[in-house]
Amino acid sequence: MAMEMKRGEGDPMIEMNMTPLIDVMLVLLTLLIITLPIQTHAVKLDMPSVTPSHSDFKPVIVNLAVDFDGSILWNGSVVDRATLQSYFADAAVADPQPEIHLNPNKLAKYDVVAKVLADAQRLGVKKIGFTGLDQYMQ
Repeated sequence: MAMEMKRGEGDPMIEMNMTPLIDVMLVLLTLLIITLPIQTHAVKLDMPSVTPSHSDFKPVIVNLAVDFDGSILWNGSVVDRATLQSYFADAAVADPQPEIHLNPNKLAKYDVVAKVLADAQRLGVKKIGFTGLDQYMQ
């Protein structure tokens, strides 16, 4: 489907008809779009199941602090990491688990706080949260 035209110098000018090629490309593109599966953007999360508690028993609240010098305080008394791990092991098997309120000092090293959180997670403590975040807003 070529078209031949003569120029003034006598050389033939050959141009290819692009219309059928573009039509075929558009049909293939349409078929590709139709046959693609619909993408679902879902994030799978393991959410904790809520079991209704019939007891009015409130869990024990433990205040855990990490001071600026790296010392760890369990309810106001200084503990080392081995003692802290034994406290975490006891808290993990308690029913109900105590709520651990972690209050790191503004100047505490991230490494110490991360190790405390890693120990708590490794030993099975589920109820742990941060308190005293107002000191970071200044």
